[in-house]
Amino acid sequence: MSRAAHSPARSAAAHAVLIAYTAIALFPVLLIVINSLKSRNAIFRSPLALPTPETFDPVGYTTVMAQGDFLLYFQNSLIVTVGSLFFVILFGAMAAFALSEYRFRGNTLTGLYLALGIMIPIRLGTVAILQMMVASGLVNTLTALILVYTAQGLPLCIFILSEFMKTVSDDLKNAGRIDGLSEYRIFFRLVLPLVRPAMATVAVFTMIPIWNDLWFPLILAPSEGTKTVTLGAQIFIGQFVTNWNAVLAALSLAILPVLVLYLIFSRQLIRGITSGAVK
Repeated sequence: MSRAAHSPARSAAAHAVLIAYTAIALFPVLLIVINSLKSRNAIFRSPLALPTPETFDPVGYTTVMAQGDFLLYFQNSLIVTVGSLFFVILFGAMAAFALSEYRFRGNTLTGLYLALGIMIPIRLGTVAILQMMVASGLVNTLTALILVYTAQGLPLCIFILSEFMKTVSDDLKNAGRIDGLSEYRIFFRLVLPLVRPAMATVAVFTMIPIWNDLWFPLILAPSEGTKTVTLGAQIFIGQFVTNWNAVLAALSLAILPVLVLYLIFSRQLIRGITSGAVK
């Protein structure tokens, strides 16, 4: 009786906390989108107010679209993000399968070494990375960014996927071996489909830092032909005069891919998070 009485109260409290956290997280996003549709004076006079017929002004979006290079910046961000995600998930899943499936000398040490990459920020090695890219002739190329982001995302990907792959039934994999499947086919046909929720979780948590990053594009690829969206938005920010309408419009457009990816993989993402919580 006591548990039944407290259950609705606990559920209401949990939902209230989650709703409050969601509101706090979405508030800056909504503020950016709302102000991107208002005139410059309205942005500073009433930043929290919704656009009205008097304050509505899409000049920010027209300025961004008139800037011919912005579509190129968007394309560069898309190429870098998609390419990095592809290699992170591919190589991370293969490494996670090897660590979870095979027992060899140094297995545990290798896992700990890879997990160490989660705790050490890759930006600490910026100077060494820049020297390496200069020596390789990869400065001002999208390849440099893809390589760096792949190395950045692999530790977390391997850590998450290896834990999920340990839960895949050994009987299923052994049955595939009895049927004559190679290890590659077991990996691609049997294991990967069963860890799709974990892969979606990795994709979302890997994409957001890559898409929003300003550090490495500024250092490794600052040329006009390789700028990303976040770096390209800096062209509207000046030392004395800043075009806030264009800045907010550019940031609003930059948010769209993240929202689309979340809507596509939301169910898989939630399944992956809850499965990890249960384990």
